Formats: sequence, structure tokens, C-alpha cells
Amino acid sequence: MAEGDLRWYILFANYEQGLALHDLLTEAGIKNRIAPAPRAIQGELSCGMSLLLEPDAVEAARRCIEEHHAEYHDIVPLAGQIRSRRDRYC
Repeated sequence: MAEGDLRWYILFANYEQGLALHDLLTEAGIKNRIAPAPRAIQGELSCGMSLLLEPDAVEAARRCIEEHHAEYHDIVPLAGQIRSRRDRYC
């Protein structure tokens, strides 16, 4: 798997957790995008929302989560989920 194809998804039990963490990460200057949870892992949660991170933002996101005691379900790496001609997110 090519490093450029690897994306990291933060998963949540509900939308409120996702929106709260999106705001925290954005305020901390950590690039993230709201995205649908990938189909490969979507069935694990009731919430279909995720936050999409680039590989170089994962550790900063983990520190921000720990510092603010933010709620989340998991952080998962997946490759090949983005199709530039089809997928457009916030």
C-alpha cells in the first residue's frame, strides 16, 4: 500500500462527538475533514460520520484528543478509500 493512499479516519458513536472533535481539531490548527465513515468499517458503529486525517496529522490529533479528553470510538487507517473524481467532502 502506498503511503499516499493511506488515510486515517476517526470514528464516533454519535454525531455530537464528531462535531465536537472537528471543532477542537480545527481550533488547534489540525487539518481534518468531515467525511462519511468508510463502508469497510461503517457497520461497527451506529454513526456514519468520521473525521478524515492525513497521515502527518494523526499524532497531533491524538495529542489534542488526550488533552481535551474528547470522546471518539477509534482511529483507523485505510487505503484506497478516496476517489478524487467522486468523493468531495467539507
